[in-house]
Amino acid sequence: MSFNNHLDTLYRQVIMDHYKNPRNRGVLEGDSVDINMNNPTCGDRIHLTMKVENGKIVDAKFEGEGCSISMSSASMMTQAIKGKTVEEALTLSKVFSEMMQGKEYDDSIDLGDIEALQGVSKFPARIKCATLAWKAMEKGLYTNKQ
Repeated sequence: MSFNNHLDTLYRQVIMDHYKNPRNRGVLEGDSVDINMNNPTCGDRIHLTMKVENGKIVDAKFEGEGCSISMSSASMMTQAIKGKTVEEALTLSKVFSEMMQGKEYDDSIDLGDIEALQGVSKFPARIKCATLAWKAMEKGLYTNKQ
């Protein structure tokens, strides 16, 4: 088995782990940024809540339904943005978007598990699945600038 096949297998395992054991599943109560988005072409939907204090995302949770790519991406995204400043989260989203589009991206930024979604860029119909949670996060942060 080649290195790329091993990598693909590992990436699939990471995606399925986040899908079957989602991190940060739920809804934040109280004063939080609250966004609902869906992808009408495939039926994926997400409800994202984030607590932002002093320009920092102190917590993030999601609920929703959809394919393994959209739900695992939401799990990975909520993990990645917790503790980040709004600017850092938006930069991470930009890097993720560039990766999804198959463009050159700043690989000095540690994507962690998110890198497992890199192969999705080869399937244009699935890119919207992977980016749904990220678009929700961007919308929430831009419309709730403090």
